[in-house]
Amino acid sequence: MRAAVLHEIGQDKLEVLDDVEAVGFGPGKVKIRVRATGLCHSDVSAMNGVLPQPAPFIPGHEGAGEILDVGDGVTHVKPGDRVLMCWLPSCGACPACKRGQTQLCLAGFMNAGTPNFKRPGGDVFGFAGTGTFAEEVVVDAGCAVPIPDDVPFDIAALIGCGVTTGLGAAVNTADVEAGSSVAVIGCGGVGISAIQGARLKGAAQIVAVDPVASRREAALRFGATEAVAPDELADAKQRITAGEGFDYVFEVVGKSATARTAYETTRRGGTLVVVGAGALDDFLQLNMFELFFDEKRILPSMYGGGDVLTSYERAIALWRAGRIDLASLITHRVPLTDINEALNQMRTGVALRTCIEL
Repeated sequence: MRAAVLHEIGQDKLEVLDDVEAVGFGPGKVKIRVRATGLCHSDVSAMNGVLPQPAPFIPGHEGAGEILDVGDGVTHVKPGDRVLMCWLPSCGACPACKRGQTQLCLAGFMNAGTPNFKRPGGDVFGFAGTGTFAEEVVVDAGCAVPIPDDVPFDIAALIGCGVTTGLGAAVNTADVEAGSSVAVIGCGGVGISAIQGARLKGAAQIVAVDPVASRREAALRFGATEAVAPDELADAKQRITAGEGFDYVFEVVGKSATARTAYETTRRGGTLVVVGAGALDDFLQLNMFELFFDEKRILPSMYGGGDVLTSYERAIALWRAGRIDLASLITHRVPLTDINEALNQMRTGVALRTCIEL
């Protein structure tokens, strides 16, 4: 079958090959025919080594498709069912799951260390235990989440990661108060979803911050009340909050420099939400006095900061009701053979989300 492979960490292009096979099928597993997958910035971060990932590997973790086969013991799906892929399935039995923090379950990460593809030359890993830049994939049954017939594969794919992450950061993690002021630093697909979440929660001012003009323009269409370049943020803080700072600031870049800016842009007693996935060796510096004196809440948000199955259902309900716009998040579409074009669209910032159609 066809798949896009990164041979070594640090390479900037994927090679589309026809000699890849999905492996590992058996009890507790499902085989999925991927129909649509989104390109998430985490895929690029894994390619360049920011996020740990063994190689060679097939990127992609934001996907949807049809069940081809199910292993023994799998009862919640059957061949022909339409599903989205959850890259972080919960086990239901660990301490995190029992506390209701299923997004912190580590069981799904165990899949990332087991190759689920192979080529004539050896094993190939799937990113985050999935690897949706492939026509077929074998994953743990918990990764396959049934979707209603009226949800298109491309919309379902977005809900599988970017939408759930951004929307949940505003709705679950921050629990944005109505009438509050919000700034979102980084306005790709996840940042735009955080903007939509803040709008849903009733934020009065939502300032979108991004260096790319087209993304700033898009943010206004999705609910931002103002959009500024990074060097204009200080002025926006002064104008909108009289210099005090925003009630909520979302960092959706994953770098210590933007996290520090986000901290300084948050008012005393306000909330900084860290959504971006950064590197192990990129350290955020805070002094102990400001940490104590300013009483700012720093809230990391992992996969939307809530039960992902509940978050999926909520996103579908809001999409059906027209309360959130998911179709417009997809600004570009390419076939798998043009995956490197999608990478360029991501790196240059011209795309909010590129859908790879298989």
